[in-house]
Amino acid sequence: MTKTALVVEGGALRSVFSSGVLDGFIRQSFDPFDFYLGVSAGASNLAFYKAGHYGRSYQLFCEIINSKKLINYRQFLMGGHLLDLDWLYTKYINHKTLDLVKVFDTKRPLYVCVTEVATGKARYITASKDNFPQLFKASMALPLVYRHFPSLEGNAMVDGGVADSIPVQRAIDMGATKIMVIRARHQSYLKKDTTGHKIIRWQSRKHPQLLKTMRDRIALHKQAINTIRQPPPGIQIIEICPPESFTPGRFSHNLKQLALGYENGLMQSTLGIDMFIS
Repeated sequence: MTKTALVVEGGALRSVFSSGVLDGFIRQSFDPFDFYLGVSAGASNLAFYKAGHYGRSYQLFCEIINSKKLINYRQFLMGGHLLDLDWLYTKYINHKTLDLVKVFDTKRPLYVCVTEVATGKARYITASKDNFPQLFKASMALPLVYRHFPSLEGNAMVDGGVADSIPVQRAIDMGATKIMVIRARHQSYLKKDTTGHKIIRWQSRKHPQLLKTMRDRIALHKQAINTIRQPPPGIQIIEICPPESFTPGRFSHNLKQLALGYENGLMQSTLGIDMFIS
């Protein structure tokens, strides 16, 4: 029997594309997956998808840009967070925006990828009422950008994208033979080292295993891409990517560009469904 999985890459505000794809799936009542694997903002998009909340994830992206509370450069320069995840998850809990019963459905679990600080290894933790919202916060807590290490199961954690930005191999290891992967970057994109990455590595210098993983990020990303393009025998992988014209920054405030990314995701959802059922 074929076991199916849905993997969603992170990418901060670039994840508005996967928000559009998943809303397209909701609109067309498409949800054939046995389990879900999400990273960073991709995991939160999956939570809205599992809950069946059409349009809510995109609304949150718009609120983030318009409020200027999540991304605060002045606060960051004064020693605070650049990315205020505590504010973000107040939106989840206090505003009761998620049907948590559906999100925590154990028959078709949602696994959220985080990176363990002490080991530098990826951990894939099932979302539950006991670890929400700390799990989602940890999955987005990129070092330096969010100045604390969220604690989860007694261990310090950071953004899952550090150790496994596209956990397609994990889906295979968990028994999936048919996997849909929703990307945040265009198909030909390959991760590059940047000044920002170098600063984050410097910030993490007191944590040698985490630092090692950060140095390996480009190779790990390339390995995931190779698995997508050349899957093992018996594994089918369907990849959905934004167009090359979709180039917002991780913390872009260009609402028009993000709206176009969302609309493109909505349009590509139909193509993804057709490829999956063919």
